Amino acid sequence: MSILESIARRVPLMDGDANTRRPVAVVTGGSAGVGRATARALAQRGYDVAVLARGEDGLKGVVRELEAAGAHALGIPTDVADAEAVEAAAQRTERELGPIDVWVNDAMTSVFGRFSKMSAEEFGRVTAVTYLGVVHGTMAALRRMQPRDAGTIVQVGSALAYRSIPLQSAYCGAKHAIVGFTDSLRSELIHDGSNVHLTVVHLPGLNTPQFRWTRSLLPQRSQPVPPIFQPEVAGDAISWAAEQRRREVFVGRSTWQAILGQRVLPGWLDRYLARVAWDGQMTGEPAVDRPDNLFEPVAGDPGAHGPFDDRALPSAPTFFLDRHRRAIIASLGLAGLMGAALLRR
Repeated sequence: MSILESIARRVPLMDGDANTRRPVAVVTGGSAGVGRATARALAQRGYDVAVLARGEDGLKGVVRELEAAGAHALGIPTDVADAEAVEAAAQRTERELGPIDVWVNDAMTSVFGRFSKMSAEEFGRVTAVTYLGVVHGTMAALRRMQPRDAGTIVQVGSALAYRSIPLQSAYCGAKHAIVGFTDSLRSELIHDGSNVHLTVVHLPGLNTPQFRWTRSLLPQRSQPVPPIFQPEVAGDAISWAAEQRRREVFVGRSTWQAILGQRVLPGWLDRYLARVAWDGQMTGEPAVDRPDNLFEPVAGDPGAHGPFDDRALPSAPTFFLDRHRRAIIASLGLAGLMGAALLRR
């Protein structure tokens, strides 16, 4: 059952009006990159959207885009590392938009560089935003969804949640932690017979603004490990997953390869990535001094796209196959039965 169908069933019609309320979604980290693409995709699906992020310029920009798409939108300045601020944002969302149906935990930050060059403060900040931000968002969502026994929480994961790469130890550790936390919580909800749904969408390398503002200790400019996809690929996958009952969704061939490879050949991947993922995360251009957003937001409206539009892919065929897997399996089964019938003639 989709979110829209669920709302139609549980919200009474008013005075014979055939219309029900619009569903409400919250997107953390929604002012840029994947979060921004997700907020736009949800608005196109008929949601009103609250966006939580630190940068006020980006919040103003995404609210304009969502309102242009016909959604009611809120931009709430929030540091997801602050649990009280996240709770206050959830309260404001329900007060101004209505009950939250979907909560997307996307906010992240990172540091590119060797672990030995990082400070404890830098590592702690990445963990507080990228991992604890998910915990805080999930807590705020569950406080509202559990009493209603309805709602979906989408954790934005990564191929790096299963297969770590060098030069991103803090980020990889946080993404691994999200999977462990979510699996534990999912079992608790199942034990309680709860209808609140948890899903994780694992993403490949994406063309987002993080490569303009993430703190880097590298000698060259950073880039995502190819192949690179446009953020709309992620936004479409996340907004679709919000209305399904999937446990996990894997987006992109490279995500499948990383996860399956880790399960089959983890030692070989250690050595392989030590060779190819080192230089593969650098463009070859010298690093330049620039502001980063680790502790404070960078001024300006970043939009959804990063600097790699000329190399980024607009679609992920493997996600299309995963999205329609039931129909594909049914078609293959039917074709097999027809073939067997023909052979018996």
